[in-house]
Amino acid sequence: MGLNPQLIGKDMPHGFAGCYARQPDMIVETRPAGGNAPIPFGAPLVYDTAKPAVAAAGAGFTAASFAGVAGFEMKSALSYLDQQAGQYAPGEAVSVFQRGSINVKCYDGTPALGGTVYIRTKASETYTAGVVGGFSATNESGSTVALTNCQWGGPADANGIAELVILTRANA
Repeated sequence: MGLNPQLIGKDMPHGFAGCYARQPDMIVETRPAGGNAPIPFGAPLVYDTAKPAVAAAGAGFTAASFAGVAGFEMKSALSYLDQQAGQYAPGEAVSVFQRGSINVKCYDGTPALGGTVYIRTKASETYTAGVVGGFSATNESGSTVALTNCQWGGPADANGIAELVILTRANA
């Protein structure tokens, strides 16, 4: 039986939003999911009013409120129809990624190694793919907030997944 070599390509995809990208320099803590809305894997997080619960970032986001990123977890399905939802339901334990390299969805702009990371706080007429509360590589005055403790770890793959490097913990 001979070898069957295969060519994968020159570029490897990053994987899934919320999956760690590198080890061992990472800090992950567990917090309850607050609010009434589910938290998607890879979403930027803030502390809910009932601290230490966390919620997905939204229109009122500030850089000082950044608590981390919702990490990807293998979970048991609680119902048959809920098996493919890559998210945490309110009240579930959330893996909060606070330092290290994690894969996230960049909704608009082109991430570059060492580039500034932004969170979109308002919908944009120019960047229609941008999501309020989502990661962005574009500085749009009045519509995005820069994360001073983060930077991009390189370009996004074909699915828009890019490596986010959280340099220091904030609001631990």
